[in-house]
Amino acid sequence: MRHYSVDLAAPSGGRRGTLAVYGHWGRPVLVFPSEGGDAWEFGRNGMVGAVEGLVDAGRVKLYCADSFDAETWSAHHLPLEERAWRHAAYESWVLDAVVPHIRDDTGPDAEIVTLGCSLGAYHALNFAFRHADLFPAALCFSGNYDPGTWNGWGDRGDAVYFNNPVDYVANLHGDHLAWLRDRLSVLLVCGQGRWEDTTGALPATRRMARLLADKEIRHELDLWGPEIPHDWPSWRNQLAKHLPRFC
Repeated sequence: MRHYSVDLAAPSGGRRGTLAVYGHWGRPVLVFPSEGGDAWEFGRNGMVGAVEGLVDAGRVKLYCADSFDAETWSAHHLPLEERAWRHAAYESWVLDAVVPHIRDDTGPDAEIVTLGCSLGAYHALNFAFRHADLFPAALCFSGNYDPGTWNGWGDRGDAVYFNNPVDYVANLHGDHLAWLRDRLSVLLVCGQGRWEDTTGALPATRRMARLLADKEIRHELDLWGPEIPHDWPSWRNQLAKHLPRFC
């Protein structure tokens, strides 16, 4: 399997990060790591191997990003609003460095799928909602989509609101909602076993599915059984089941 990595920095001079790339051709999929993960996490935990046939067949090309979580959402010593403001640097890196690299590689009109597990699922969903022009599909495995539940404290302002899908999806309306209904597809997958409740992933996944249904946004909810934990073996099986339909 062809793979390489590239060190990228946003043109504005923001922080640099690594992108690990697997494959030679196919539907571009931008992968966000779990909390604090790096660009090689997806491969290291067998996720690339779980869909190796799709990669080798040229149906999908995986672009696995670094996280900036330690300085943003996981910086629990900071109030939530400041964490959200710091997240803007990560968003800038993704939009201004990662997306141009993907489009240079796969074509200027490439429609990129977002994908992530655990905290990566939050990023996959949030980026797709905020930038559905770039990311028309989000594949989200065992995510918690409410940053307010992540040891959140302090006053909250616009930075938190506009990066909290639980908040802004509930208030979508008008032309923008109509556009999202035509444009965006969301897959929500979660087990019902160990750690899916303590991480908040299971209730958050159910809640997000209800919000999407209320807004008539195209989505699919796939809940696996009580024997399926919040862990990499689960996500490998879930990815192997679902990714073929998106590439």
